[in-house]
Amino acid sequence: MLQERKILVLRFSSIGDIILTTPVIRCMQLQLKNAEIHYLTRSVYKPLLEHNPYIYRLMGFHQSPKEFLPQLKTEHYDYVVDLHRNFRTLGLRFRLLTPSASFPKLNFRKWLLVNFHIDTLPNIHIVDRYFEAVKHLGVINDQQGLELFIAEKDEISVSEFPINFRDGYGVMAIGAKHYTKQIPPELAIEIIRLSPLPFLLVGGKEDHDKGEQIQQVVPLKSQNICGKYTLPQTAAIVKKAKIVITSDTSIMHIAAAFRKPIVSIWGNTVPQFGMYPYMPGNEEKSIIIENKELKCRPCSKLGYSKCPKGHFNCMKQHNPQRILEAIDKLLDSSH
Repeated sequence: MLQERKILVLRFSSIGDIILTTPVIRCMQLQLKNAEIHYLTRSVYKPLLEHNPYIYRLMGFHQSPKEFLPQLKTEHYDYVVDLHRNFRTLGLRFRLLTPSASFPKLNFRKWLLVNFHIDTLPNIHIVDRYFEAVKHLGVINDQQGLELFIAEKDEISVSEFPINFRDGYGVMAIGAKHYTKQIPPELAIEIIRLSPLPFLLVGGKEDHDKGEQIQQVVPLKSQNICGKYTLPQTAAIVKKAKIVITSDTSIMHIAAAFRKPIVSIWGNTVPQFGMYPYMPGNEEKSIIIENKELKCRPCSKLGYSKCPKGHFNCMKQHNPQRILEAIDKLLDSSH
């Protein structure tokens, strides 16, 4: 067992990716005697980790991680765990002259799948790949899943929502960074219309108009809260949901951190990339909906601002009835 280790963790973005690093943080702190975990990320994402009890020091940069380079050098880290692995983190590791390790990103294999539909990707979740970066330290995955700690000040009372939401509601994530990951309004409306639960529509300020469009069609069963709450407050709302409907986006990982029943609806990306809901021991709470017959999937490992083919069938061809069956199954099993 290694002793008195001061360890720097690097993960600069984004919301879901940072939440996916939480098992590594926990396992290092609990398995390494006297470990002191420091974490460097972008300042905008600090609220995700501010209340994580396993992090000794949390740092957030605005423009460049070089802002913290002088301070990082004075810390004399024993080890750097690079859970981002890009040119910026490689440069930082080089300048710190500290023993370090990262994880396999499998970018070439992803490129093969996207461009030639040759699937050589291992059936390994990215969380398990993250643990490759701490294998040398003797740290292993405890299989306890993701974590997200919410401060009491960020808890949201259900009394803020319409009366019919107070006996139970679902959350639907209608936003995503890339358009080709987003649930189309028409599909969202049909899901909500068929569902036994009302839904809170979550997303950023940029998704507000889309939320209004949906709420106008199903006003009694939907409430548009896109852009209304902070990220921790939105997470607190997800925490109290009966079920979460989401695409391949950050809300999916927030829901997994709270072990919520999840129906994930996939567009241009695929679960083979290793970013599906991570809930070891609770896999029955996750149902993946994807169009496996569409030959143009995946068209990207991230996404696009519009469908490269112009039809967006990876989302538009989803059968709402199939999604309703998934919702009913998860709600029945949770009782």
